[in-house]
Amino acid sequence: MLRPVILSGGSGSRLWPVSREHYPKQFLKLHSEHYSLLQETARRLESIDGCTAPLVVCNNEHRFLVAEQLHTAGLTPAGILLEPVGRNTAPALALACLTALEQDPEASLLVMPADHVIEDSNAFAQAVAQGRSLVEQGQLVTFGITPTSAHTGYGYIRCGDALGQGFRVDSFVEKPDAERAQRYLDSGDYLWNSGIFLVGASHYLDELAAHAPDILQHCRAAFDRRKEDMDFLRIDEALFAECRSESIDYAVMEHTQAAAVVPMNPGWSDIGSWDAIHELKQRSADEHGNATQGDVLLFESSGNLVRSESRLVAGLGVNDLVIVETDDAVLVASREHAQQTKQIVNALKADKRAEHQSHQRVYRPWGHYRSLAGAAGFQVKEIVVNPGGRLSLQMHYHRAEHWVVVAGTARVSLGEGEDAKSFLLGEDQSTYIPLGTVHRLENPGRIPLRLIEVQSGDYLGEDDIVRFDDIYGRAAGSTDHDG
Repeated sequence: MLRPVILSGGSGSRLWPVSREHYPKQFLKLHSEHYSLLQETARRLESIDGCTAPLVVCNNEHRFLVAEQLHTAGLTPAGILLEPVGRNTAPALALACLTALEQDPEASLLVMPADHVIEDSNAFAQAVAQGRSLVEQGQLVTFGITPTSAHTGYGYIRCGDALGQGFRVDSFVEKPDAERAQRYLDSGDYLWNSGIFLVGASHYLDELAAHAPDILQHCRAAFDRRKEDMDFLRIDEALFAECRSESIDYAVMEHTQAAAVVPMNPGWSDIGSWDAIHELKQRSADEHGNATQGDVLLFESSGNLVRSESRLVAGLGVNDLVIVETDDAVLVASREHAQQTKQIVNALKADKRAEHQSHQRVYRPWGHYRSLAGAAGFQVKEIVVNPGGRLSLQMHYHRAEHWVVVAGTARVSLGEGEDAKSFLLGEDQSTYIPLGTVHRLENPGRIPLRLIEVQSGDYLGEDDIVRFDDIYGRAAGSTDHDG
């Protein structure tokens, strides 16, 4: 059986302000109106014969997002493997191989990033079938995209001698300048590097042992001390943190004598920048090449990508721009600079601003909250708790809270021991949580619970929380995040 591995560790910083560290692009509906990129990636496997449920590799912060999105799409993963720290794709694949080999010593892994678009699933399935025959011949397979332009935003693969329905890899080439990219396109010998792989699990580990033994050593040590936590498999943080960061290409594929590439043309994009999204949406663009989403009005304008999430965006006499509006930030950039958005993210990090990290709407395993207003001494939030959702049993040192239910039913627990009490609140009912009071909020109903929370106090940071009990396995006594 073929075991898919979905790598979901990216941050998508070049798609700021829509993609943020706590909610990056793989969780966004950037291509389909109905599914996120992660959900599309998992659903794509339905077209591949002899394929098991996918193993997803993600970081600890995103674990509940991954689980919830797969559940919402009606998909059950084979497992969710948590990287305690990001160390790029070579260690991530090593952990996936070690996991798969425990169940199947002959396992082959189809390795896919969670944030790519593939429009023709049948063409992708055909390429995978071709790759499987090469894996059976002892090859480590990567998939190359037949280039359609002299693109400078992708790495390239130079094809060597023909090998079955693919080619031996002659060399990997970094992102070229425009002149070299045109030469590559004209020669017909180069493919875009998709970052998708098909490998025998034991073969990959053997090659990693030969070319990057330190990575394998650290991964084995961290994996041997793994722990199961609900539906998640946790890797030992201290041991894995010692592993160096490296990609599959650099660690193995550029050094092995068994690298093969299968060409494919399935309508692929890595959605690596806003300009890439503009290209992807040209089929739905207007007669002037403007691709829009949301509440947008354009006049005497051409070649723009305009996305609005919370208000009207109007343009007059503008050309070849990227304009992206969210509820707390607006990006305006020329399309030729669209790949440089990371500069803005780095500046936000340096200034210790929150806009690189979170949206106004922040997701939690029980639902989400959204900041509505705030100033010195108070803050107003909208809190939405999913049916059956339950916040941790907690208390705050610096703030009191008022809750007003606007939809659904809330069960509120207050106090400890003999003084503890629990009661229900319906629409238009409210309660007050004094500073220092142990409390919990949950939704016992069948529809989402929606309430307005007014916080008051001398400090309103999200780290003012002491957690005593939590059904989602977040550490008791921790002060990491709200809820």
